Amino acid sequence: GLPAALPTLPLELTVLYNSLLFTAGASDSAIQGEADGIRQGLLRVLEACGACGQGLSMEELWQKVLREVTMEELQSPLHRLGALQAAWWLAAGYLENVVGLFQLLILCSLSSVHSQEPERARCSEGQNELLSLLKAWPVPAEKASLPLVQSAEDLKEILCTAAAFLQGLQELEAGNFPTALSLLQEAAGGFCSKKVLAQIYTCLGCCAQQMGKPQTALQHLKRALQVDFQCLPALSHAAAVYHELGEMDAELQALAVLYEALEKNPPAAASSSLCFLIRTELLVHTPILTKLLRHRHPSEVKYLLAQRCLQDGRVVDAVEHYLDFLALLQEKLQQQVPLDGSSALPRIPEVFLEAVSALELAGRHQDAITVCEEVISRTTHLIPRMLPVDKWLEQPECPSPGAGPVDRLLSQKKESLCCLAWRTAAYLHQGWAWAKLGESKEAITQFSRCLSDLLRVQLNGPGVEPTESLLPEVEVLQKIRLLSLIGRGTQFLELGRHKAALLDFLHGLQLSPGDPAAASYLVQALWNLNRKQEAADHWQKFFQTSPGEEGPQNRQGRPLPLYLISCLEQAMFPHSEPLARSIQEYL
Repeated sequence: GLPAALPTLPLELTVLYNSLLFTAGASDSAIQGEADGIRQGLLRVLEACGACGQGLSMEELWQKVLREVTMEELQSPLHRLGALQAAWWLAAGYLENVVGLFQLLILCSLSSVHSQEPERARCSEGQNELLSLLKAWPVPAEKASLPLVQSAEDLKEILCTAAAFLQGLQELEAGNFPTALSLLQEAAGGFCSKKVLAQIYTCLGCCAQQMGKPQTALQHLKRALQVDFQCLPALSHAAAVYHELGEMDAELQALAVLYEALEKNPPAAASSSLCFLIRTELLVHTPILTKLLRHRHPSEVKYLLAQRCLQDGRVVDAVEHYLDFLALLQEKLQQQVPLDGSSALPRIPEVFLEAVSALELAGRHQDAITVCEEVISRTTHLIPRMLPVDKWLEQPECPSPGAGPVDRLLSQKKESLCCLAWRTAAYLHQGWAWAKLGESKEAITQFSRCLSDLLRVQLNGPGVEPTESLLPEVEVLQKIRLLSLIGRGTQFLELGRHKAALLDFLHGLQLSPGDPAAASYLVQALWNLNRKQEAADHWQKFFQTSPGEEGPQNRQGRPLPLYLISCLEQAMFPHSEPLARSIQEYL
């Protein structure tokens, strides 16, 4: 309540500086909001000088104070307070405000030292303006009578590091990778803890990866782990780089180490060094940094291990990892994994079906049938009797946040299509599993259930091929229908019902003209029916395409879900060479 007085203002501003440092440092969390104490301190300075600053913004208030207050005794306290203001603005992302403030601080310093030229306050061409200004700012001298809890020199170094880090992240997010790399390298040479240094090297690795320099990325990520092995996101990104390079052994090793580290030491908020109250980590907290440094849940890593093993044909390992993952579902996984789209996990029924694929490829057909029953029982009540799709093939795949009733209806129908795809895929897997067990009649029953379920959806006619406008879910259903027709046809062949098999293969070719598996089985069925000339004609039509001519079987659609991998392998025609020899001898 005391009125402001010029003789005591240096002490008052120093006490304010120290108290704000304690307030910011004691919380050990990111600085947010405005520093109201700074505004009150500046208003006290203007009050002591007989001026008024009420109603001015913080930028205007600083301009007024630095231009009108010329007392030599107040320059050092005001400069220190300005550095603290810069910390708050950096934390809020107001970089332009920091540039303007330090231009004023430097000009004020130069105007009081006549031997220095004003050009020193300017930024040389090609240099970062904010960093140049921070480095050019002359740190005010300290007085023994006014001790500081954190020196202005240390604060300046931290501001330089934070500014380089923040701008590097901004450039990385904007896709300006060379500039981002330069700024992040500047930050890596700055004043920060090992924890922050590891984070900077992790960001450098991500930047190099996006620049198409995977080896450089790995060097930065390894450096991050050398600095701080608790920086597990670096290990996660390293696994992604190995995946990009196709180095499966290294990727699996990185994922295994990551899973072990997460299991032994769940990530927690690491306590920072208390040497400084204002630290780099308190000033840098952007969404892109949060995204790049997100700790994966152990279950996500376990799923990635299972998925990669399945994709690489390591069936035994894939089965082990999938079964471990399914066991984790009993631990309320949905409460442990983020549901904001950042998780590596697909929808849970898809994980079940991927596990089924692994089990089938490992020859554990009865276990595969059991897991499929779980998928079927969980999705049955979610599928309506009929799903018309013709009218919304051209609709966008994802409704916008402000979606209207039409978009919401589309989203609901797409969800129903997903459930139908999972249920029919489960029947499809059961059909192939029973076929491998030698139970052809049971296999035919499951394939027929799959095809019957697919009648709920009008697929726009049997001759329609996948196009850019076709919904991905519909394209998957078409493939499931084709694989079911091929599967049922093969079992009809096993039972000697060649005409029934022929019909299924014909329907399959109507659905996907030129499909090599359906075409091969069609030729086999005709050959078994002693319609050898027709078989030879079809064989020549499908498998003697002129060089350079693109047959229908070569056209590529969207990538199919991983859970269909075993069905695709089982649908391949196994007798191509003997059949070809027989037809050539006949011809």
